[in-house]
Amino acid sequence: MMLQDLLTQRRPILADGATGTFLQQLGLPLGTAPEVWVLEQPALVFAAAEAYVNAGAQIILTCTFGATAARLQEAGLAARAKEINQRAVQLAREAARGRALVAGSIGPLGRLQLALGAVTYAEAVSQFAEQASALAEGGVDLLQIESMSDLREMQAAIQGVRGVTPLPIFATLSFDTNGKTLLGVTPAQAARELAQLDVAAMGANCGHGPWDVAAILREMREAAASATLIAKPNAGVPMLQAGKPVYPVPPMHYATLARDWVRAGAKIIGGCCGTTPEYIAAMRQSLGGEKDQVRPTEFADCPP
Repeated sequence: MMLQDLLTQRRPILADGATGTFLQQLGLPLGTAPEVWVLEQPALVFAAAEAYVNAGAQIILTCTFGATAARLQEAGLAARAKEINQRAVQLAREAARGRALVAGSIGPLGRLQLALGAVTYAEAVSQFAEQASALAEGGVDLLQIESMSDLREMQAAIQGVRGVTPLPIFATLSFDTNGKTLLGVTPAQAARELAQLDVAAMGANCGHGPWDVAAILREMREAAASATLIAKPNAGVPMLQAGKPVYPVPPMHYATLARDWVRAGAKIIGGCCGTTPEYIAAMRQSLGGEKDQVRPTEFADCPP
């Protein structure tokens, strides 16, 4: 399976759902970095990835969202960053078994370190390059830079990736503050900037919830008409019940909203926090086969 083959198929491409919150359902303690389980519970990391493939995901992420050396310091694992990234790729590839592409997940450095001056731009580029190199050596098919709120950090991540590998890049930001990122980046601003950079697809992940995504995608489409768009929102803002986060949007409602994202131009759809393989299976069912698929057109958001 090749990325270009997926991009040219008529129906939407199904990506996976959440990694961290799904692993929490499998027993990962709240507050524990999912990357810890790459070393300590690899069978469960494998099982989570395999469940997404079995549900119909055509692209799955590695369990490496927080696997830069800088971010792994909090778990005392900075020295094992390369090992963690490459082991996570191995687990994802074993789960995919050629049925899905494996995307190396690259998240922010955390705590707005670049924006607040805790690291320099050059240091950020180096951190992302180090992670991308390990993921590429491990055998990913592409890199997905996700959940960014700072365009400079996104630029640093892309520069870091491009310094070590020519693999395709997916780039998504989290528009979680009145339709903007935490640092005030609008969808149009992000799309215009990313259109000038070497990315294969761009879009939105996580954020405030699935209801906002169609409007965000339409704004990105208007700013970058030829871009391949990604939609991977969360299942709404969680509430704690019995000490566990509970997400308000059930799979079938989420899958209905996914039709709006496709109408707004999304080619790649999946999920973020709170979504599970059940959500991916529901989207697969909702969007139907090639003859029944939704066409990208203007369409009003469904209410929450």
